[in-house]
Amino acid sequence: MVEILPSLLAADFTRLEAQIGSVERAGARMLHLDVMDGQFVPHISFGQPVVKAVNRITKLTLDVHLMIVDPDRSIPAFVEAGADQILVHQETCPHLDRTIRLIREEGARPGVVLNPGTPLGTLDEVLEILDSVLLMSVNPGFGGQQFIPSVLRKVRALDSRRQEQGLGFAIEIDGGVTMENVGEIVRAGVDWVVAGTSVFGMPDPGAAFAGMWNAAREATLVRV
Repeated sequence: MVEILPSLLAADFTRLEAQIGSVERAGARMLHLDVMDGQFVPHISFGQPVVKAVNRITKLTLDVHLMIVDPDRSIPAFVEAGADQILVHQETCPHLDRTIRLIREEGARPGVVLNPGTPLGTLDEVLEILDSVLLMSVNPGFGGQQFIPSVLRKVRALDSRRQEQGLGFAIEIDGGVTMENVGEIVRAGVDWVVAGTSVFGMPDPGAAFAGMWNAAREATLVRV
């Protein structure tokens, strides 16, 4: 089933509880949290204290995206803070198999992220131990960027590999998702759609979430 994951990075942090509550009441089941360290990506966002605070005010599944160098050092702390799913970048993990297994051992569901320029083949040896693969559809580091259309070819190729190998990982996409392109994204094979400014950047995040979810659900009737 398709899921829309509102991205906390785009929320109004002065009204965080109200904004999260709005999408939760509208039917959201997962929340995406971008952790940036100012080293792997240009900007700094937030860390374990914010994840812990969000975990206290919502029952949503917390999908924590670590855009940081040396994620192994931080994984236990983020799980303790309340992360249900932890996604690490292939580009930051020289021992990717070990990192994935660490996430699971700590009690979270593991996912791996690929930047737009990173080929799918870098995941060939770990696909069978993943719960999700997130394909970046912008270059990571800040919100509000334009969607990179060529990433949809990558989505289709990953979906084909998943079907051929009989694997059950979810395909997630993050970056530049709008009401105008969400249907095409879902039809390409994406299960989980991260949406930041298209949800939290709207006057009514709950209504924006509902509109995007309905558009995505309708698109699941047709795959291309």
